[in-house]
Amino acid sequence: MSEEELQEVSLRGMYADYFLDYASYVILERAVPYVEDGLKPVQRRILHSLNELDDGRYNKVANVVGNTMKYHPHGDASIGDAMVGLGQKDLLIDTQGNWGNVLTGDRAAAPRYIEARLTPFAKDITFNPKTTKWTPSYDGRNQEPVCLPVKFPLLLAQGVEGIAVGLACKILPHNFNELIEASIAVLRKQEVDILPDFLTGGIMDASDYRDGLRGGKVRVRARIEVDSKKLLRITEVPYGTTTGGLMDNIVAANEKGKIKISKVVDNTAAHAEILVLLPAGSEPEVVRDALYAFTDCEVSISPNSCVIIDGKPQFMGVNDILRFSAEHTKDLLQQELEIRLGELNDKWHFSSLEKIFIENEIYLKMKDCSSMEEVIQVIDQGLEPFKNLLQREVVEEDITKLSKLPFLRMTRFDSAKADEALRALEEAIEEVERHLRNLTRYTISYYKNLQKKYGKGRERMTEISSFEKVDRTQVVVANETLFVDRKNGFAGYGLKKEEALEKCSELDDIIVIANDGTMKVMKVAEKLFVGKRPQHIAVFRKDEDKIYSIIYREGREGPLRAKRFRIGGVTRDKEYPLCTETKGTRIMYFAIHEDEKVSSDNEVLVHLKAQLRLRNLARTFKFEDIAIKGRAVRGNIVTKHAVDRIVRAPKNPELDLGEA
Repeated sequence: MSEEELQEVSLRGMYADYFLDYASYVILERAVPYVEDGLKPVQRRILHSLNELDDGRYNKVANVVGNTMKYHPHGDASIGDAMVGLGQKDLLIDTQGNWGNVLTGDRAAAPRYIEARLTPFAKDITFNPKTTKWTPSYDGRNQEPVCLPVKFPLLLAQGVEGIAVGLACKILPHNFNELIEASIAVLRKQEVDILPDFLTGGIMDASDYRDGLRGGKVRVRARIEVDSKKLLRITEVPYGTTTGGLMDNIVAANEKGKIKISKVVDNTAAHAEILVLLPAGSEPEVVRDALYAFTDCEVSISPNSCVIIDGKPQFMGVNDILRFSAEHTKDLLQQELEIRLGELNDKWHFSSLEKIFIENEIYLKMKDCSSMEEVIQVIDQGLEPFKNLLQREVVEEDITKLSKLPFLRMTRFDSAKADEALRALEEAIEEVERHLRNLTRYTISYYKNLQKKYGKGRERMTEISSFEKVDRTQVVVANETLFVDRKNGFAGYGLKKEEALEKCSELDDIIVIANDGTMKVMKVAEKLFVGKRPQHIAVFRKDEDKIYSIIYREGREGPLRAKRFRIGGVTRDKEYPLCTETKGTRIMYFAIHEDEKVSSDNEVLVHLKAQLRLRNLARTFKFEDIAIKGRAVRGNIVTKHAVDRIVRAPKNPELDLGEA
């Protein structure tokens, strides 16, 4: 292998390795949250920094950002944006100043103008240095938490969104109280099914949520109230939209002719309020449906629940995340109880040692000792008769602490108070041991206490409902007219000087049936070719149950056939044969009926060409004699003789029939 080939292989391998390293870094360290605490690294570092600076007072966000840069190696802009995002969720950060507005989309003021501190809730659930795993920061000068010991389904309460290399994460926020109740249900081994809840409110159809995994979606609508025949009031907006953006969206839809309004006014302050003024003669309910169909008053949100588990990204449903969180909280509470029990036992042990040491005047034996080793030996010998009263061994560290007790404390020792303190410690130890024996019950009590302290005012904002998607063709304003130029074979709403057929909109489809019996459905346009002298052209509406009646000649000299049919399902721009595809086939008679009752009364006169031995040249044909079938059927034979013309029978003038 040549030197150039070796270099090429080497470079290719380097690029592959570097890209994999970069992708892994972005996934693990920037975009996707850890399942244990529900935080991205930048969020975790912000909270750790706030806790580090916490003195009960507000800190300038600029100072918090600067302190966080000790741990986060990506600059102040990313830290500031992430902190504003946390503050706007109104859960972990107590904010002061202009932090922006999720309703209007207004940005927060500069970091030097706004202030923040941790909420009491954040202090309760997020921090415990005794149960936190630590790791050196990127420069090795500081220690930062690997994961915060969060005792709450924080990831589901806040929601998260992130884009990595080849991977995206989108977990929707859920209701605070519902998460606590669901966590309690999980601990009781009950089935749970949680659904999103958004700070902006709205109405949500989560029938296709699919546990927040890929492929699922929720549809969220604005809350639109009909105030009067001329006024609609939008009081809640869908998640991910703003009142300003929604208003611009409504104006754009009006300018395109998709909806018909006269004015939009944004009165949003603490709560969303957009007034949509309607022109005279409008139907408010129809305009409301049009707003859902053509504007961001209805949006579809696709979740993608992805988290970091054991250092790897995994797709995990929201109900599984909740179960993990409940068990993780239980484990953390167990760790805290075990640490607390160890501390209480140590305190009881030393308090008992101290009582024995002072009451039996063992400290007096220290005065004749000349070295620390001798002091430790003397105290150990003095404690020997009493060691069976203790719960664990006496170690050298215990004796050293006894030797350093202040003389004044020993002379003023109160035995009754010492006994009382020991009894209090024993009661506390018994209580902790009881909690450890009933850990599930203790965890449930912990959750209930959280809800009692912080659940007020956190009721569900988004209404759970079920609604059908609005058919855009049913609510679009028909502000155009369909014209046809039969001679040249063109149709559309731009042919203003040609024959006008009916009102239409830019979203409509048109159906064209040619003289040779071919049918095509096309989207209407300003001008499109439909074929010269079409047999039938009209706006095509799928919900109409019209019955088509035709009589056609099969080929140039074939028999005359009749058929009745419905159009059924069609694909746009695909050509369908309604008659046999023999060359020279021609439709001789064409009619449309709104229902079967009208068509059953339809009669036509078939005039035959004069022939030898043919006396009756006019024959009656009733369409009611043939059944309604599919559009692809060949049809019934009317006559095998040559036909001159077909006309509508005089006794049925009310039918909308045409002469070919």
